Amino acid sequence: MIALSVQNLWKSFDKKPALRGVSFDIQQGEIVALLGPSGCGKSTILSLVAGLLPPDASPLGEQAGNVAWQGQSLTGMPPHQRGFGLMFQDYALFPHLNVQENIAFGLRLAGESKTQIRSRVDEMLQLVGLEGFGARDVNTLSGGEAQRVALARSLAPQPRFLMLDEPLGALDRALRQRLVVDLRHILRQLHQTALYVTHDQEEAFTLAD
Repeated sequence: MIALSVQNLWKSFDKKPALRGVSFDIQQGEIVALLGPSGCGKSTILSLVAGLLPPDASPLGEQAGNVAWQGQSLTGMPPHQRGFGLMFQDYALFPHLNVQENIAFGLRLAGESKTQIRSRVDEMLQLVGLEGFGARDVNTLSGGEAQRVALARSLAPQPRFLMLDEPLGALDRALRQRLVVDLRHILRQLHQTALYVTHDQEEAFTLAD
């Protein structure tokens, strides 16, 4: 079953085209990678799918571009209502919150009970291999640990679709090679539908379907 459908997306910045009629589908449970050099429009696609940017009208007079989930158009739907998760390269962890508070952030916004939050945070820490790290200051984490916390925070609200924007780009190659295998295992274990952006060919072929 098609989960995400992207049709005919165009986007320009200062009259310079970033996307020219981009279309693709992602099946339920599939991990898809967007592979290409910096500046080719990968992150722009994520922003349009997430609803952070609106698509431009097609200059060819075609029907305007559209993003749909399971056949339902998301046009006009704000980002927080789409049920999508987004993990950035810099992780964007909150420095004033510890590990468990970072992971719990989206769950608190969703109004989950303290018991539900505690259970879900513990589950996520186990999933990413960080049991016992809940009370740790995020400023003391290694790059690999911070990446795992960011992943746990993205997965905690159980997003129906997860987008990852160069999540391993700031790490050294040896650590990237190890974590990309772990990341694929975690996404596979959850049957998580995902779109992964990278400039690294080895990462793309290791992780994506």
